[in-house]
Amino acid sequence: MPDPGDALESFRIDGRVAIVTGASSGLGARFARVLHGAGATVVLAARRRDRLEALAAELAGALPVACDVTRQADRERLVASTIEHHGRVDVLVNNAGVGTPAPAENETVERFGEVLDVNLTAAFGLAQAVGRPMLAAGRGSIVNVSSILGTVGSQIPFASYAASKGGLIALTRELTAQWARRGVRVNALAPGWFETEMTAEMFADERSMGWVARTAPMGRPGAPDELDGALLFLASDASSYVTGQVLAVDGGWTAI
Repeated sequence: MPDPGDALESFRIDGRVAIVTGASSGLGARFARVLHGAGATVVLAARRRDRLEALAAELAGALPVACDVTRQADRERLVASTIEHHGRVDVLVNNAGVGTPAPAENETVERFGEVLDVNLTAAFGLAQAVGRPMLAAGRGSIVNVSSILGTVGSQIPFASYAASKGGLIALTRELTAQWARRGVRVNALAPGWFETEMTAEMFADERSMGWVARTAPMGRPGAPDELDGALLFLASDASSYVTGQVLAVDGGWTAI
């Protein structure tokens, strides 16, 4: 039986290779820094190569790969480059996402499809692409970055985003059902209100922040570092008996 004193060591991911999509800014860049700090070799994926290279210069050994996750060829190249440089892939953080609030009666079907293409279809394509070598190795952890808007309705007009994030949760559970016995764990992280490029306008609006303060039981949005522990838990052996779960980090917002 492991010594309880070794509990903190289970959060370390020394020597593991982790792909983070949407790594050019916001939560993705933060996730890459956190995984690197815990010992992982990180592969940074996003469309903006200049930002990836700047982050890679900060994180020793990081590999920047320009990638449009909606393109199958780019997804395949991302995984192939990872294996070519590092020989393996142990962790995938499916973080890339888009969304623009719009009333459901006005949002075009075309835009709805674009959001699902990035947030859901591309996430499946990447999970499939890394899942094959993970299944062959008999180990791996996939963390799908969903949202509390994928678990409950809200007063925010965000139909395509909510549908995509709800679908990502269902995909998480289905991949778990198929892959758990073969050593690959798949979980979802569901952040609440955190400041990113996508939410910058909301955070700059006093009325919106007042609404968050009134509706979140903790009375505030999350700070960037308040996702660190949840990410490391799901990516590391600390969650070795956890799969198919949705971990909400939302200050209690979905509890009421």
